[in-house]
Amino acid sequence: MKTIIHVDNSEFFRKLMKTFFAEQGFMGEVFSQGADALQAIKQGDVVVVITGMALADMDGDEFIKRVLTSSYKGSIIVLTSNDPEAEQKILSLTGVTAYIPKSGAWEEALLHQLYQCLDL
Repeated sequence: MKTIIHVDNSEFFRKLMKTFFAEQGFMGEVFSQGADALQAIKQGDVVVVITGMALADMDGDEFIKRVLTSSYKGSIIVLTSNDPEAEQKILSLTGVTAYIPKSGAWEEALLHQLYQCLDL
């Protein structure tokens, strides 16, 4: 089964994402550490990676670079509370599919992006 993974240092937000995945009918896994998420990408049928910019063991930029230099061919969505303008400038150069701020209607924006990534 195709899996979506979410990696973020916030335990609160990881719990929110587990609930979000279940409510939307997605197969999702959550991680606090980029290294664990990278291992899941190598082992599984991961189709979408959702990442924050602050992880327990590395920053989001480093994690994204590692994903992009791996054999992973799916989508990368950044979901973060960092400054959107500064982050978007950096992320626009990396091949990230979407950037979604955690403020406002993030759930709707994320769901829209997931539907696009999964061709639903």
